[in-house]
Amino acid sequence: MAIIQFPKGMKWGTATASYQIEGATNEDGRGISIWDTFSKTPGRVVNGDNGDIACDSYHRYEEDVELMKELGIDVYRFSVAWPRIFPNGTGEVNQKGLDYYHRLVDKLLENGIEPMCTLYHWDLPQALQDNGGWNNRETIDAFVNYAELMFKEFDGKIKHWLTLNEPWCISFLSNYIGVHAPGNEDLQLATQISHHLLVAHGRTVKKFREIGIEGQIGFAPNTTWLEPYSTRQEDIDACNREIGWYIEWFMDPVFKGTYPKFMLDWFKKKGVELEIQDGDMEDIHQPVDFLGINYYTGHIARYKENEGLLDWELVEMNYDRTDIGWPIFPEGFYNVLMRIKDSYGDIPIYITENGSCYNDEPENGRVRDSGRIHYLQQHLTALSRAIASGVNVKGYITWSLMDNFEWAEGYTMRFGIVHVNYRTLERTKKDSYYWYKQTIANNWFEK
Repeated sequence: MAIIQFPKGMKWGTATASYQIEGATNEDGRGISIWDTFSKTPGRVVNGDNGDIACDSYHRYEEDVELMKELGIDVYRFSVAWPRIFPNGTGEVNQKGLDYYHRLVDKLLENGIEPMCTLYHWDLPQALQDNGGWNNRETIDAFVNYAELMFKEFDGKIKHWLTLNEPWCISFLSNYIGVHAPGNEDLQLATQISHHLLVAHGRTVKKFREIGIEGQIGFAPNTTWLEPYSTRQEDIDACNREIGWYIEWFMDPVFKGTYPKFMLDWFKKKGVELEIQDGDMEDIHQPVDFLGINYYTGHIARYKENEGLLDWELVEMNYDRTDIGWPIFPEGFYNVLMRIKDSYGDIPIYITENGSCYNDEPENGRVRDSGRIHYLQQHLTALSRAIASGVNVKGYITWSLMDNFEWAEGYTMRFGIVHVNYRTLERTKKDSYYWYKQTIANNWFEK
């Protein structure tokens, strides 16, 4: 048995997102989001599920904060529903929406839990989508305006801010692959949107500095890892393209002020070119205080001509998979963190999402999700390796506090350490909840 110890001062937390847990989509002046529209479009979400009720956290937030307090977390990462604040994306402010987040934040602070706020976790106001969404640069202005209101409203209460969650998903998964809202399938559109997202991020960071908000700001890209099948250059290059699509494409502009040439060249080969306006790259290239990293899965891959967008194929290695079908590849977590350190230096890092899908149900009041515990042990061990190798990790935030609306998968996939009965909305702590509670209390675990 080995003890996996974490540094003194390590922050521990859990995360959720507004559309996935809040419900109350038609209450207190909230506007319509693209996920309201998308989830009610036949064939888009498994079983026709939607977030109208979700976990009903809008009404049950006090109960949920109690779960966090008992868990012993330092940080709760949540997101704000933009259409709760600006029902039309811009214009009139909805005070009842602000009031809800004040109640939530105040309750967290009362219980000694630090709020970490994600400004955009995918619920774009439908009114903005109707005018082109993120492809329309007016949405950039609307986002900065929304962010400025939130900064001023919560200055002194919220000390950690994230502009965007998973810009790869917002752009490519949603507008090229088309499985998330708004469901477009256009590579040129998705690539241009990825640029507009980064401009919105950078201008928001500038605004944060200009108005002198107390605290820190960053963003939370999702990452993946493909290990080359062989040492052949074509295999290495193929894997680098996939990793680069997630990491360098979104991080190089922020940290280096340029897009990665190997990816620009690849997109050009596919007939795609960015329209970059004067000042865009300077806007994007703003110093951030910390970087959020989301990591779930990776695999072994090799070059295959004309296979997908980036010319690679998975080589099945019979890795264990979670119930959503994602391979368990903790080595990739370590490799991602080392690549980021090697590329961008010692930027402070929070793991803003890492977790697993296991659909275990309660038996006699207990949820025995041993698979999730094993996943957490593997990935926290990889994280410990990265810290021992010099990666500047400040905290670990697991996904998710509770089972919730899992986007296009509806309610069929469960990522929580707390089970939610979607009929009664009863919360049941899983075995993983108790394991994580013990790990947080000790700042170590044994494996």
